Amino acid sequence: MATTQSPQGRDPVAPQAPHSATVRHVRRELLILGIALFCGFIVIPLAIWLVGNRILGPYSHGQDTSNGGPLRLLGDFFTGLGHGSVIFWCVVIGPYVILSLARLLYLFLRSAPAAST
Repeated sequence: MATTQSPQGRDPVAPQAPHSATVRHVRRELLILGIALFCGFIVIPLAIWLVGNRILGPYSHGQDTSNGGPLRLLGDFFTGLGHGSVIFWCVVIGPYVILSLARLLYLFLRSAPAAST
């Protein structure tokens, strides 16, 4: 019985190397981090603008009372990040921290032994 080999000369059915699970895990974590950072940099500030605009009224930029709009808020947000404001950085890393805590809680609850009745 002949076996087929991939162009690299490895058997495609052979067990994967032990580090491939680590590579998959790192890729998954980087993907989660990337999505969370995208949300922290773009989605959350725009959501803050949307809710604030609906509840508090138009966003004003300093002494300029005209409606600054979402792009003006994003500009001010990135300026605050550039100045190193802790609260702005908390907004950026918040989604990843909350997601990580939720994953840890899920892992803890899943691994807890079932209570006997």
